[in-house]
Amino acid sequence: MSIELRALREADYEGWDLLWQGYLAFYGTKRPRAYRRSYFARLLSGNPHDYAGLVAARGGRLVGLAHYLFHAHGWQSEPVCYLQDLYAAPEARGSGVGRALIEAVYAEADKKAASGVYWTTQDFNETARRLYDRVGRPTPFIKYERP
Repeated sequence: MSIELRALREADYEGWDLLWQGYLAFYGTKRPRAYRRSYFARLLSGNPHDYAGLVAARGGRLVGLAHYLFHAHGWQSEPVCYLQDLYAAPEARGSGVGRALIEAVYAEADKKAASGVYWTTQDFNETARRLYDRVGRPTPFIKYERP
């Protein structure tokens, strides 16, 4: 069965919410329903300074999501694209959903003439990293955050 890739729509909330909760659980966290509703509205807002969402569907059912953001870069005039969240439902893994979503984000970046697309993952995410090694390249940067 083929994968349909498209922008997130209002009618997608329930399917998106199940996927996003799975994504959050993978990283050992959760968010209350009110926050999830608020974030979903932000993804649909069209605000060029906020996140946008793509989904992958198979047989009318959502099986993957990607959230991305365009932002300015201090070393160049073109924007860059940050792929913050990428998730494929467990039953869809290994079927091309993750790759298709990344390539769809690449296409959105090309439309905006972004100079690049980047993302982070945790070192233990070995399954995703095998895909990332095929569709991207690791950088020498190490992320730090305020304690």
